[in-house]
Amino acid sequence: MASSGTVEKPKPTAGLWRELSAEFAGTMILILFGVGVVAQVVAGGLGDHDSIAWAWGLGVTLGVYTAARISGAHINPAVTFSLAIFKGFPWVKVVPYIIAQFLGAFVAALIVRWNYTEMLHAVDPGLTMKTQGVFSTLPGNGSLPIDIWGAFRDQIIGTAILLFMVLALTDLLNLPPLANLAPLMIGLLVVAIGMAWGTAAGYAINPARDFGPRLASYLTGYESAFRDQYGNLYFWVPILGPLIGGPLGAWLYHLLIGRHLTPEQVEEAETPVGTVGVKESGTQVNDA
Repeated sequence: MASSGTVEKPKPTAGLWRELSAEFAGTMILILFGVGVVAQVVAGGLGDHDSIAWAWGLGVTLGVYTAARISGAHINPAVTFSLAIFKGFPWVKVVPYIIAQFLGAFVAALIVRWNYTEMLHAVDPGLTMKTQGVFSTLPGNGSLPIDIWGAFRDQIIGTAILLFMVLALTDLLNLPPLANLAPLMIGLLVVAIGMAWGTAAGYAINPARDFGPRLASYLTGYESAFRDQYGNLYFWVPILGPLIGGPLGAWLYHLLIGRHLTPEQVEEAETPVGTVGVKESGTQVNDA
């Protein structure tokens, strides 16, 4: 303890552990709802593609609300990696953040696996490809004629869209949602991606979302978890694709939008026509 009359400074590692705890919790919330809804649809027969898209989006919203104040709520290694490249996020935190995200996804998937044990074994006693998609993605969702490279392309494009729009929705120099609505809008963004870009590879667009549950399923009986329906090693696609697509989308946002936004331009744009001038006191008419 600090001596009387002094304040003990928090250790730098204490702040990082707080952030990692938040990333773990936020990602866990995301996966509890996302993988949970897929288990309900596939094993329980309750719901459809739309309910999956909505639950994933709401899972993102709730995960972001959970962690935002403490860690910024990346809850996605592609987001962390992209922010380190383009937004000055400290590189020293990148690997710890990603580990926390993977662990949060892994633990959440184990909870879903445990809770849906009876239903999964009832509809798929051998724990095959029939229900493997509950936990991890497959090219063409395991049934459509999409090969591994088509899925890889899809993951790059889908994650580029995600990061482009995340930056658009959170850039204070743009027109971000007010009243703490950014998490809701990001969740709706994921709903839209699921409804428009979910065919070719199941819109993982998040390495932690895919690999954490994939590992959990492998450790609990899904022997083919790391392969696709063609027998190819597939687990790397939803990891590498988003790590390429995320920075690509962030770069495109900077190229097309971000570099054109400066505090001076924003102030000028917000100044009502005809009010540029000074008050008698010498302050600007537009105080915004």
